[in-house]
Amino acid sequence: MTGDPYTPQSGDANLDVAHYDLTLDYKVSTNRLAGVAVIRGRVIASTSSLSFDLVGIRASKVLVDGRRPASVHQSDRKLRISLAGPLAAGAEFTASVTYAGAPRPRRSRWGTIGWEELEDGVLVASQPTGAPTWFPCNDVPSDRATYVLKVTTDSVYTVASGGSASRAVRGGKTTWTFERAAPTPTYLVTLQIGRYTTEALDLGKTKGEVHYPRPLASRVHADLADLPRMMAVFEESFGAYPLPDYTVVVTPDDLEIPLEAQGMGIFGANHVDGAGGSERLIAHELAHQWFGNGVGLTRWRDIWLNEGFACYAEWIWSERSGGPSAHAKALAHHARLAALPQDLVLGDPGPDLMFDDRIYKRGALTLHALRLTVGDVLFFEILHRWTTRFHGKTVTTTDFRVLAEEVTGRPLAALLDAWLEAEALPALPATALSVEPAPVTGMVPQQPTSPQR
Repeated sequence: MTGDPYTPQSGDANLDVAHYDLTLDYKVSTNRLAGVAVIRGRVIASTSSLSFDLVGIRASKVLVDGRRPASVHQSDRKLRISLAGPLAAGAEFTASVTYAGAPRPRRSRWGTIGWEELEDGVLVASQPTGAPTWFPCNDVPSDRATYVLKVTTDSVYTVASGGSASRAVRGGKTTWTFERAAPTPTYLVTLQIGRYTTEALDLGKTKGEVHYPRPLASRVHADLADLPRMMAVFEESFGAYPLPDYTVVVTPDDLEIPLEAQGMGIFGANHVDGAGGSERLIAHELAHQWFGNGVGLTRWRDIWLNEGFACYAEWIWSERSGGPSAHAKALAHHARLAALPQDLVLGDPGPDLMFDDRIYKRGALTLHALRLTVGDVLFFEILHRWTTRFHGKTVTTTDFRVLAEEVTGRPLAALLDAWLEAEALPALPATALSVEPAPVTGMVPQQPTSPQR
């Protein structure tokens, strides 16, 4: 049984993984990875087989509940295990997979994703189906698990992953151990390796850390200076930060786009210019910790719940930090979208379009239309309840519809149908409500200004 209609070759809907314990040994200079993955979970229906996603690296030994299975077959995408005896519905299992190889990105309709070598290090960018390039897994967004990740590599390199961390040095190698107790989908588990300088970030109650190449120090310090205030604005707007930590990694290589992972934002050297040129991107990746990470997707068709919300967070940060208001942003982006093809359904865009920029902007406009309709008090109450009620869980668009009507006590189907189910771009609702809330303590008062991207 496949796990998600948008990624039909990934995942197994009959598996519910609870925990991954990954022990990895990696040599940067030769891109050689050796690993043991211990996977604990249960089966939904009775079965005589298990299957995990694994791409580009070979399994050499497999045990299930301490015993050798009847047979193991590995294709270019799957590790299929025929069990020595059947598992009843709801039965728990522990699978151990020993594997090795030279990991590389996998090709997909969304480009190359997964494990990628940098000039001197590693970047892991798995959304949506890149996780199997470095560990066997059930690669669907709905199957969230806890993790322990142990990585041994040469001591000249820093390893970043997220979660509580410790390290032990032996000879010329260091073993880094990361524990992530928050339920996490496979695509948000990451590994970053490089010759980094590491510093603490003051994020209030949240543990903060940044890793960056030393030559970029001044640019990094300048561009991350507003991160504590971003955190304060987002906590006021969305509720408490959903994780105990937040880590920023700036790679020495240029990256096409920044990336989010559980408890982490990853930026290329080109995203730090020392002049705040990527301020909205820094806000966007931080916002994903609430939208996409704290509250996760059940299925990829609802990707707007991640990207539309994170995009709208950019607009909230803009209006709370002295830039254009969210309303000015909405008007400008509505005009741009109106000039583009009207062939996208936000609530079910199809796999080819699920990362189209129109998902981001129309998703943000949907939230702004809701805000204009119900007012600031109820709108931000919806966001707070969203992040608290579904913390650590996965959701669908239907969940958001139900919650919005519950909070407001108003029928919103007509409004949300127009934005989510129709191709044509609706007009923004007219309103006499204030859409420019007062800045939080310590923020620059908002000044009138023209819209910008």
